[in-house]
Amino acid sequence: MSDLQTLPCPTCGEDADFEQPGCVDGHTADGGVCPEWACTGCGTALVIGDVHVPRRETWHRAA
Repeated sequence: MSDLQTLPCPTCGEDADFEQPGCVDGHTADGGVCPEWACTGCGTALVIGDVHVPRRETWHRAA
């Protein structure tokens, strides 16, 4: 587990402590920071920061 951070929790309806669970998605494999945080009170998950969004690629077939 990582450091605690106080954030507004949409489920609890107030500021709550959030912690980072161990990253299983590979966000930290190259030294990056995992964007996932979980409320210590209710378990609501938040994604904070820069998240890679896959882009759609167009493939062309040669005739």
